Amino acid sequence: MLVAGLPNALINVLFGGSLLVEVIFSLDGLGRLSYEAAVARDYPVVFGSLLVFTLAGLVIKLVGDLCYRLVDPRIDFSARS
Repeated sequence: MLVAGLPNALINVLFGGSLLVEVIFSLDGLGRLSYEAAVARDYPVVFGSLLVFTLAGLVIKLVGDLCYRLVDPRIDFSARS
């Protein structure tokens, strides 16, 4: 169960904490850029940052699923009934 919940926790920590860390340490990053774009209603930047965050989240979840397959060999993604 720990392996199944790890990707979601990682996504929450990475994306949720990015804005906080960037504001505290005065860094310019994607979290701060997307926040300032949302406040300024700069829709192309908001959609672009949303695309990057979504693709990164999907990749993290895919890696989590593949790691889950390594931990429990009974799981077979190709077997469909």
